[in-house]
Amino acid sequence: MSELKNRIDFVYIFDVQDGNPNGDPDAGNLPRIDAETSCGIVTDVCLKRKVRNYVQLSKNCTQGYDIFIKEKAVLNTLIDASHEDETVKTADAKSKTAAARDVMCSKYYDIRTFGAVMSTGKNAGQVRGPIQFTFARSVDPIVPAEHSITRMAVATEKEAEKQNGDNRTMGRKATIPYGLYICHGFVSASLAKQTGFSEEDFTLFIDALKGMFDCDRSAARGLMSAQKLILFRHDSVLGNAPANKLFDLVKVERTTDNVPRSFSDYQVTIDKTQLPAGVSIEEVI
Repeated sequence: MSELKNRIDFVYIFDVQDGNPNGDPDAGNLPRIDAETSCGIVTDVCLKRKVRNYVQLSKNCTQGYDIFIKEKAVLNTLIDASHEDETVKTADAKSKTAAARDVMCSKYYDIRTFGAVMSTGKNAGQVRGPIQFTFARSVDPIVPAEHSITRMAVATEKEAEKQNGDNRTMGRKATIPYGLYICHGFVSASLAKQTGFSEEDFTLFIDALKGMFDCDRSAARGLMSAQKLILFRHDSVLGNAPANKLFDLVKVERTTDNVPRSFSDYQVTIDKTQLPAGVSIEEVI
């Protein structure tokens, strides 16, 4: 595995058409929205979940690419299992937690990527992950809509009797017509060294950002697509410029006076003339 030696910042732009990119359970699963601006929100947790799902599907939980936070996992059981590794068993009392943490990082992709709190159970410590996301926010305000839907069936005989055999069930579905979302991300080379996150792991992460929506289709999410991924790679571990200054070089502007309904209604530009020394740009998508 090649060591990741450069700090990287990135801009990730994706969109949704006739779908719900991230429902809010505290609001009847309506699309998340900023109450002050009416712009849509997709949480960092939602995006990390999709990365995890992509890695789980593409690597099939093979050695070094298992997923710690996955459906129906019992976390303490997984943490306790790390203490059965020979390197942990033979470590002295003061080093057992650190040894267990190293075992967990080497085994689980999402731990060495996003970090984890593993101080429950037999204790494998805590890990700060080298990759972090901001919340994604839509460029323009979104307008959530609720649609009535009908299921031509019922769940029980009792419901059928009440409807005299009509057997229909009403429901609700929430969508937005269109939204273009921008997310910012950060890759720390110094934290990557601590968790063992490699250049190969980063390549897999980029593949996930490019393909995770295609592996996560559902009727609720409509058409979600990755539209742009722009990397700012520094030529040092700590970086050569503040991330916010680099993000300001990327402009997303609406090109139509009508209500935007597709990515073609926007233009993405990068001011490469203001790029600081020691930083290079790569447009992955």
